[in-house]
Amino acid sequence: MALESLDRSPPPFFRVGFAPLTKLIFFGALSVVLMFGDKQLQFTKPIRAGLATLVLPIQWLVLQPGQALSSVSKHFESLNDAQQKLKQAQSQVLLQSLRAQQVEQLQLENQNLRQLMGLQSSVATPSQVAEVLFDVPDPYNQRIVIDKGQLKDVALGSPVVDTGGVVGQVTRVYPLSAEVTLLTDRDQSIPVLNSRTGARNIASGDILGGIPQIELKFVPAGADVKEGDLLTTSGIDGVYPAGLQVARISHIERRVDISFARIHAKPLADMKGRHVLILQPIGAQAATKGKTP
Repeated sequence: MALESLDRSPPPFFRVGFAPLTKLIFFGALSVVLMFGDKQLQFTKPIRAGLATLVLPIQWLVLQPGQALSSVSKHFESLNDAQQKLKQAQSQVLLQSLRAQQVEQLQLENQNLRQLMGLQSSVATPSQVAEVLFDVPDPYNQRIVIDKGQLKDVALGSPVVDTGGVVGQVTRVYPLSAEVTLLTDRDQSIPVLNSRTGARNIASGDILGGIPQIELKFVPAGADVKEGDLLTTSGIDGVYPAGLQVARISHIERRVDISFARIHAKPLADMKGRHVLILQPIGAQAATKGKTP
């Protein structure tokens, strides 16, 4: 077979059609025409609207997992934020409550100090205000410690009172503090006067029903004593000035087989108060006046 008779054209599978440059120019011109026509005629707007309508459910489905995660995250964030705000609110409420309690305590202390200052001005005996530091931790004794001592001229045996009445007596003195034995202590005694009858007695500390009180000693069973009678200091011991309120009769027990009545009285002073007034003993005042030329 002669070579000239062979078909040298490429088979249809390898035919490439138009040249690439021709295709580029054609499609470029077509794009420009379409863009210009769409800008002027808006003929692709219905097509885009239809495609957007068809794609909308797919977009909604695709966005649901992200929105669900975002909702869960916001829920936990809002819950955490609410818990933090609740804790802050509770802390503020507790702080306000503490401040209110402190304000109330300060008002009570201020009122007590004003009353003590008024009592100090009305009492002719030299005196000074002291603050109670703490109660002596002794279950068998009723004592407190105050913040005035020898450096403030606190004398041994000085009476201690508050706005209600007699609190006790200074039994130990240190340089910066002093120890006060309360009226309700078993070893503490004080001469008292019944303001209604004028009868004098000796009262000592005692406990009635677990409550510290004072008891009148050696009172005859037939004596004229009634519940509610006011007991004041008689002033005959050379320690307490006369006329200070001590206690009020709260319980009387008379028995036929016993010659003496058992009489208890409740102290009028606040044994748990914060401030007290220290008086100079009457004997020390007399000694000071005796030395005055």
